Amino acid sequence: MTFGEKLKQARKEAGLSQEQFAEKMSVSRSAVAKWETDKGMPDVNNLKIMAQLLDVSVDYLLDEEEKLSFNETKEAIDINSFEVTGKCRDKRDAVFFMKYSNASAIYPLIRKKKMSKAEWLTDFISGPGIIQGADYLNDSSSYYLVESGSKQLLVKVSSDFIVTAELANKVDPKKFEYGKHIFKKATYQLI
Repeated sequence: MTFGEKLKQARKEAGLSQEQFAEKMSVSRSAVAKWETDKGMPDVNNLKIMAQLLDVSVDYLLDEEEKLSFNETKEAIDINSFEVTGKCRDKRDAVFFMKYSNASAIYPLIRKKKMSKAEWLTDFISGPGIIQGADYLNDSSSYYLVESGSKQLLVKVSSDFIVTAELANKVDPKKFEYGKHIFKKATYQLI
């Protein structure tokens, strides 16, 4: 991914519009648009501020060789049209199982936010679990790791979409990091 693609993705994951992000950065919205389309680069000071605001490292934004995933697909779904059957715990499991029931291995995952030192300290002082709880309220999607042949797929099922990313690097299903999250294998199985 290019710098602009990473910036745009991180901004959206932070829940900020271009205008909101520009305001927090004290720059114009057109400057943000220019950065996101790779038509310009921020100066070093703006790069540092940007990384802090988006909770990513400067290295992550600048390193175009970092490839955790590729070939991401996003499909719209009507979650209410699925029935909970078999080992499925909820409709998200049912959506996932319908699409990937032929996989060689399926691992339901538990997602946890990878906290910065400042977030960890804030969480410790204000009450353990508050930041994780807020993160869960912001993204209550279900996550799964699929093994199909030599491929591993990270699948996210929300109320509206199923998003599949093919992982470029093989991960251990018991516990792995991806982006700003830590995933570990859930205690239940679908197959």
